[in-house]
Amino acid sequence: MDNSSRRESPDFVQTSLAGAMALGLEPGSFYRNACPGSLNLLMTYQDGCRANCSYCGLARERQAEPEENTFIRVKWPVYSLAAIIDILRQPPPAAAGKVKKLGRICLSMVTHPRAAADCIGMVTELSARTDLPLSVLASPTILPAATAFFEAIKAGGADRVGIAVDAATPELFAAMRGAAVGGPHRWAKYWESIEQAVAVFGCEQVSVHLIVGLGETEQAMVQAIARANQYGAQAHLFSFCPEPGSKLGSYEPPSYGQYRRIQLAAHLLNKQQISLADFAFDPQGKIVSYGRRLEELLGDDLAAGAPFMTSGCPDRTGCVACNRPYGNERPGPVLRNYPFWPEAADLTTVKGQIWDE
Repeated sequence: MDNSSRRESPDFVQTSLAGAMALGLEPGSFYRNACPGSLNLLMTYQDGCRANCSYCGLARERQAEPEENTFIRVKWPVYSLAAIIDILRQPPPAAAGKVKKLGRICLSMVTHPRAAADCIGMVTELSARTDLPLSVLASPTILPAATAFFEAIKAGGADRVGIAVDAATPELFAAMRGAAVGGPHRWAKYWESIEQAVAVFGCEQVSVHLIVGLGETEQAMVQAIARANQYGAQAHLFSFCPEPGSKLGSYEPPSYGQYRRIQLAAHLLNKQQISLADFAFDPQGKIVSYGRRLEELLGDDLAAGAPFMTSGCPDRTGCVACNRPYGNERPGPVLRNYPFWPEAADLTTVKGQIWDE
């Protein structure tokens, strides 16, 4: 078969529905005007991702109806990379009404044998032809020489790397992503790659994605966040939300209380305001104390709602660009990751959830 006729990477890429809307390629509007600050691009291949993660919309064995063929519960339409670059390169008057507040590009790999080489070329092209900072969400499983890969994408123009560990413990990782579900991923390889990425990109230039609500205790998640910090990486949180047709399609999201407590923990640990030793947990592993009153620890950050906003890679000014609007839930009055500064009514709700189940 002639591969040139396939809509595959490196010539084609998927973008989130929000990203397509921000580029003017899809119609729609954003609840509370929460436009995405980062253009999320996903590499794509006709034979799909080779992994089989039990919660993922890209899982090899996912069984979904055509209308449910989603990733993070939304459509990811396919466009040519050249067309996307052309839009990003338009001068402001021509791009007005199309490119909305984009401050970064994030290129996500999938677990596919061609993805590493293709990613290096795509990073080089995106960096050379656009002026946005560029992150790569890497798939360690397909990187036999991870340090060389990280050096290549850094030379190509990427300034940050993300690695989605997702599960907080080696047991959950194996059960959700590894041999138990016929998946290729291995816990040790992921953490080894985080260490290598930090060695190449530097401290706080690497992020570790973690999903709250896969069956871990709060104590286990706090330990995973602390481990990421010890490696010199930042932890970025997602709240589990079931993907139709996945193995965890009927699984319930974590309680708001559980997620809020972990958000506070991540905020404090990422900013090095407390250490793992400051936490207290009950016999079930629930956080019962951060060592001091939250008002004392957080001050203005708590009053403004900063811990409850989406954590992600920044734009060139240092503000979070990867705000992933509604990546954890449908648009609605109670959000888990706020893609904007919470308002007074939001904060009243959120603060009431911290110690609630």
